Amino acid sequence: MSWLPFISRFQMLSDFQSPAPAVSAPAGSSSASSSLTPEAQCWQGRLTLEFEPRPDRTILSQSQVQAPLKVQRPFYPEGQVCHSVMLHTAGGIVGGDRLNISVQLQPQAQVLLTTAAATKVYRSNGLEAQQTTHLKLAAGACLEWLPQETILFNGARLRQQLRVDLAADATWLGWEITRLGRSARGEKFETGTWQTHTEVWQGQRLVWVDPQWIEGGGEMLTSLHGLAGLVVVGSFALIGPDLTDPTISRGQTISSQSLQTARDILVSPSFSVTQLQTGLLCRYRGNSTAEARRGFTAVWQTLRPIWGRGRCIPRVW
Repeated sequence: MSWLPFISRFQMLSDFQSPAPAVSAPAGSSSASSSLTPEAQCWQGRLTLEFEPRPDRTILSQSQVQAPLKVQRPFYPEGQVCHSVMLHTAGGIVGGDRLNISVQLQPQAQVLLTTAAATKVYRSNGLEAQQTTHLKLAAGACLEWLPQETILFNGARLRQQLRVDLAADATWLGWEITRLGRSARGEKFETGTWQTHTEVWQGQRLVWVDPQWIEGGGEMLTSLHGLAGLVVVGSFALIGPDLTDPTISRGQTISSQSLQTARDILVSPSFSVTQLQTGLLCRYRGNSTAEARRGFTAVWQTLRPIWGRGRCIPRVW
């Protein structure tokens, strides 16, 4: 579709007026918190998780956390699959924050990862916030990567990078839903930037790359070939060997039945469904994060039996 992948090379904006988060001076110190550089007032968060299978379930075998990122204790509403919830304890992201997430699944591990709430990205003081995520899945592993939506306040500056490394027979499902501005209160995304870059590698071969770049107040927000005044965008991808059609000689095409199933579910003009080399891709362009999630969830739950899982929604939603 012509409005994807939302790439626009506009001039980067840097004139933001909101102050950085206040940092209190230590007791007895004569230095005011304002003497700290903006970078010194920002979070440098890290979350490193490793999952490995056991005879009856997949466990979180290792975890390393650095504030403001944390992970809750896993739970098992469907037996083997490990459901884990990631937390951002600071309540939101500000300019200059650096967040790094690394997740590794050992062979045959079965994991669902989500977040406890929507991610808020506040108006920047001129610095760019960055979040880097690396997901690595070994042979036979399956990861459902389902963070709740991201809300970009007017003036926010966020750069996201996601890299997924899959063994040849691993399966990954992931989505991203983003709201540009707090539209419920009439706020528009008039200044700021949102950049996201996703790469999925399968068996050391690049199978999908998806760069997106939107400037606040830019033409991409209003153009009929862009967002046409709509404020919510979403992407949902499913990549894995169980989705290939063995009747096709090169084995690189999504099963026509799964592709048609997704199209039958997402009949609204706000959605589109297309084929990837070894999976499928659904897009959303509209005004409702709830609508985007409902549509993506319907496809996800319908196709879940492909890799041996029943219908199950995370209990924190």
